[in-house]
Amino acid sequence: MDTSTHTINTLFEQLGLASTDAHIDQFINTHKLFSDKVKLEDATFWNEAQAVFLRDAIANDSDWAEVVDELNTRLRG
Repeated sequence: MDTSTHTINTLFEQLGLASTDAHIDQFINTHKLFSDKVKLEDATFWNEAQAVFLRDAIANDSDWAEVVDELNTRLRG
């Protein structure tokens, strides 16, 4: 069982993306969700595996859900 603490950095690692604070800030600054109609997991910038992971984290209220919500908020800010 995975008992590690989930952070925005570990979420980016899980998604296969660069996970330094600078890379995360750059990603968020260049990938915005301006419409409330677009769900995080349906954004066009995710590949299929990333979208499935995000969808499952939200739908199953997994231990990743809180940090996925944080990412959603930051992408809409």
